[in-house]
Amino acid sequence: MNVDNTKSQMRKGMLEYCILLLIHREPSYANDIITNLKTANMIVVEGTLYPLLTRLKKEELLKYEWKESTQGPPRKYYALTEKGEEVLKQLDESWNELSQTVSILHSI
Repeated sequence: MNVDNTKSQMRKGMLEYCILLLIHREPSYANDIITNLKTANMIVVEGTLYPLLTRLKKEELLKYEWKESTQGPPRKYYALTEKGEEVLKQLDESWNELSQTVSILHSI
């Protein structure tokens, strides 16, 4: 078994969920998302994040709004749509089930 590959696949599977969790808290600028993910020890580069944000917007899970910045050009802030909120709720339920299953398996 290639443990590094498995860990990488697990992180990829969680990335969308983690991004939706962050944006759910407050509308977010891409660099803020990257910073918050790094704080949580999930390293993501812009080349991974931007295509993912674009796809989530095309799937109508995200919307964005341009806001003026005190440091440079206007910034695109992402927020969840109603559909995005519903998907996040479903992912929360799935995460809770998976987490519970792993906890049970650890205690067997």
